[in-house]
Amino acid sequence: MSYTIASLSSILRNSIPRTAFAHATQTHVQILIHNLCHDVTLQTDLLLAYSRGSLPNARKLFDRMLQRNMHSWNIMISAYAQNSMNTNALNVFLKLLNSGNTPDHYSLPPVLKACTGIRDFSLGLVLHGMVIKLGFQNYVIVGSTVLDFYSKCGNLNDAKMVFKELPLRDSVTWNSMISGLSKAGLLLESLNYFKNMIKNSTKMDSMTIPTLLNTCAKLGDITKGKEVHGQVLKNTNLYNDTAIKNSLINLYSKCGCLYDAEKTFHKIKNPNLVTWTTMISCYGHHGKGEKSLRLFYQMKESGLKPNNVTLTAILSSCSHSGLINEAKKIFNSIKSLYKCDPSVEHYACMVDLLSRVGRFNKALDLINSMMVVPPASVWGALLAGSLVHRNIEIGEMACFYLFEMEPMNASNYTALCSLYDSCGMWSEGLRVRLEMRKLGLGKIGGCSWVLIGGEMCVFYKGEVTCEIVEWVVRSLPLVHRELDDQELSFMSKEGY
Repeated sequence: MSYTIASLSSILRNSIPRTAFAHATQTHVQILIHNLCHDVTLQTDLLLAYSRGSLPNARKLFDRMLQRNMHSWNIMISAYAQNSMNTNALNVFLKLLNSGNTPDHYSLPPVLKACTGIRDFSLGLVLHGMVIKLGFQNYVIVGSTVLDFYSKCGNLNDAKMVFKELPLRDSVTWNSMISGLSKAGLLLESLNYFKNMIKNSTKMDSMTIPTLLNTCAKLGDITKGKEVHGQVLKNTNLYNDTAIKNSLINLYSKCGCLYDAEKTFHKIKNPNLVTWTTMISCYGHHGKGEKSLRLFYQMKESGLKPNNVTLTAILSSCSHSGLINEAKKIFNSIKSLYKCDPSVEHYACMVDLLSRVGRFNKALDLINSMMVVPPASVWGALLAGSLVHRNIEIGEMACFYLFEMEPMNASNYTALCSLYDSCGMWSEGLRVRLEMRKLGLGKIGGCSWVLIGGEMCVFYKGEVTCEIVEWVVRSLPLVHRELDDQELSFMSKEGY
């Protein structure tokens, strides 16, 4: 059977990722037999097929190519970026620049993605400058990637500027802004962007929903979360998405709706590891340690192997329920059964458990057995236990290390003050407070929030306005008379 360049190219281009490597090797043999290695287009198609199934073979072919068109450079850069091999992607891009070629609007998005992966902000700024210089900022895919870079690197002001300048905004663009704001803790602003997204007739997708549900979970806004759940139920594709259902379990867990979380969990036909882990963590947060354990062993029986996050979730559940023997058994199995060393999170969970029940000697022995320097999370767990049992010696020891590791973390100083106060050691507590003032540390003011007419109203400590005071006072059922402006003004000034 004779092959032409067109037929071989068609075979390579139509091969799906699952069979791409097999087709590539077979077609490569035919290319060699028919002496067609000189054709750049055919080599590029072969490179694309290899990149879908075997990156090492793709790189070998790429390095041997005597001629490379822009498509071949883009294939190699994109393949590395999609597989999170960010340094490799950037190295190929550097070779592209050194070869004298000018990158196009297909080259820059994967490079920006790789730059985001390694959190190289300086390089990202250079790439953004290149985007502007080459005039690619109006391409939606390029602009969205620049926006995603700023958003994930936490530079939200620049992200907002890029967002405003985009001529077109698709769901990916909106998702980047919503996700970036949510991760930065700007939850209400994140929800506002979502509202604007709906106003602009941009449809929610499987990427929007989990971010939105997690934002509602952080806010404790169960009403908005249930509204989103209602939208999910109307869309079959969204309803069958496991990632969305995992986010629903997390939402109901964080909002105290254990029954709804269980109901959602049992409706998932093929729960993945994240599903099991989320539900195990949910039971742990609600003090249902025994249910967490049953679910953990049920997950193992289903054939899934727990990862570090799952093990942290079950150990944390045992800690909250005081299940010492079960936690010890799981902790010891990490090395014996799963053939890996416990992570610092696993140690922190065990130290937290032992400290909660007052077994400080065991907790210290465990800390001393660690192969790495105990991080702040471990000493923080020990400090929390000392507060429960009013153990001054252990608390001071934990703070000694915490003050070295986190000298500007006000919560550690506040915890030590609380420990001294609980034991009636007022002078020592005063000394710590004076030290905090000397360092310029202060406790972050707490806040509360409440839904009023469908809008989330946030009340920060010390931030009292006449309107808020008036609304609160007039809402109290025990107040039967109207307050005049003079009384309201006085209460506002006095901080009522």
